[in-house]
Amino acid sequence: MNTFPPLLAIIFACLLCTIMFYTVTCNSNIRCNKKDKDALLKFKQGIEDPAGVLFSWSTQHDCCEWKGVMCDNFTSRVTLLSLPCNTTLPTYTDKMDKSHCLTGSIYLSLFVLEFEFLYHLNLSNNNFSTIQFGSHVYAQNCHNLSTTTPSHRCVNSSVLRYLDLSFNFDANTSLQWLSHFSFLKYLNLDGIDLHKETNWLQSVIKLPSLLELHMHHCHLKDLSPSLQFANFTALKVLSLPGNDFQSVLPKWLFNLSSGISSIDLGSNFLQGQLPKSLLNLRHLEILDLHGNYFNGPIPHWLGEFEHLRYLNLRKNMFSGSIPISLGNLSSLDFLAVTSNRLTGVVSEKTFVRLSKLKKLGIFILPPLIFDFDSNWIPPFQLERLNIAFSGTKFPEWLYTQKSLESLSIYESSFEASEKFWNFLSRMKEVNLEQNSIDGNLSNVLLNSTFISLSSNDLKGWLPRLSSNVVVARLSNNSLSGNLSSLLCDEKMLNGKSNLVYLDVSLNRLSGGLTNCWGNWKSLVHVNLGSNYLTGIPHSSEGKRKQRQ
Repeated sequence: MNTFPPLLAIIFACLLCTIMFYTVTCNSNIRCNKKDKDALLKFKQGIEDPAGVLFSWSTQHDCCEWKGVMCDNFTSRVTLLSLPCNTTLPTYTDKMDKSHCLTGSIYLSLFVLEFEFLYHLNLSNNNFSTIQFGSHVYAQNCHNLSTTTPSHRCVNSSVLRYLDLSFNFDANTSLQWLSHFSFLKYLNLDGIDLHKETNWLQSVIKLPSLLELHMHHCHLKDLSPSLQFANFTALKVLSLPGNDFQSVLPKWLFNLSSGISSIDLGSNFLQGQLPKSLLNLRHLEILDLHGNYFNGPIPHWLGEFEHLRYLNLRKNMFSGSIPISLGNLSSLDFLAVTSNRLTGVVSEKTFVRLSKLKKLGIFILPPLIFDFDSNWIPPFQLERLNIAFSGTKFPEWLYTQKSLESLSIYESSFEASEKFWNFLSRMKEVNLEQNSIDGNLSNVLLNSTFISLSSNDLKGWLPRLSSNVVVARLSNNSLSGNLSSLLCDEKMLNGKSNLVYLDVSLNRLSGGLTNCWGNWKSLVHVNLGSNYLTGIPHSSEGKRKQRQ
């Protein structure tokens, strides 16, 4: 048999692989397109960087390795620029520190003129003072370019698909520049003041490819309720909470043909009854209408949304009973009807098919009547529960909830047995406030990270706290005895303490302040006011001053 041709083929294949390997290796060293590098440096020169975030942006380094920059593996052109500012809310203050964030002005024309392959731009949560299309220099360059090339690159020319400028709270801007980014699929302007944009909707609907629109707390006022159609041909997510839309739901919303899946219009002063034309949006998975003035009954036809996973109707003016048809929403994992004017009875019939339910809120004043079979075992396992109920018996089905991480009960009356306190000890967050609880805390161990037991008429001595507790609010009860039962149990703490906040004010505590504060070195805030305690704080108590 002649084996030479196959052998020759093998040798040829090996040579080809070698050539390809070296080609790829060499190409991998050819990085950072010069035009993109110059554009990035131009962007850096136009802003202020007080914390040196862009320290790596040096001509000595490959721009594809610069912080926040990503390049295409084959073309080496810049495709992503992501420089969001990381901030944390300081403890016990309401002011966010942005002194280390990027500031100055953003000239978006730079991203039209200079970046030919930039698809993703994220400059969120910085401290920019101005967001506009271009400075005089950029505008002049744009004019020159548009008059010398037939493509008119300055008009609708950016290839950007993703743009996030959110939470630049003090930025002065308008929406006139949007017309230059017609290929956008994702737009996030959350937190930017756009109250002067009376025609904001007309600007946004000129983005035919838009999939997601996020404009939370932008001070928008006009939702164009009488407009019949809005040209959102691709829109899947519409997020407009926290604005000032004092109207009914707009007609164009019901006529969207894009198969929209998520609508958030929470906290917008919207009013009226929910129209059945909402059923036109058959693909809805998320419907958030909380914090408005919707009235009338909760429509029974809401139970026809077969894909609905999230339904938030809390803080409205809905009346009547909770429709049993909501129990047909078999995909639902979040349901909140808290703080409405609902009345009537709640039973297992409302939850018969809600096997995926994880979060439930049915806190109504006056409380609804709970009429559950004592042997009922729900088809779901909740993670968060917010309720109020009438009657004196604690709902037995709650004890079946092994996955519960957060429990809130308000304005209810019940007896708290040892079984109840053991049940609470498994949860990370517990809020029991403004209740009438027949319970004694003397031998109770509190184990939750956050626990509030204020205003419940609880009796007995102070409970013990495990090292897991960070916040403990026990104020305005009928607790008696001294502080030692809570503060001096060194065996329970085992040398560890995470407690930051302790409030035992408005009780009947007596005696001295004890010498056990040293066990609680993590404490920042203590309120002992309106008790019968005596003595002056020891030096070991430091910042923890008695507030009486």
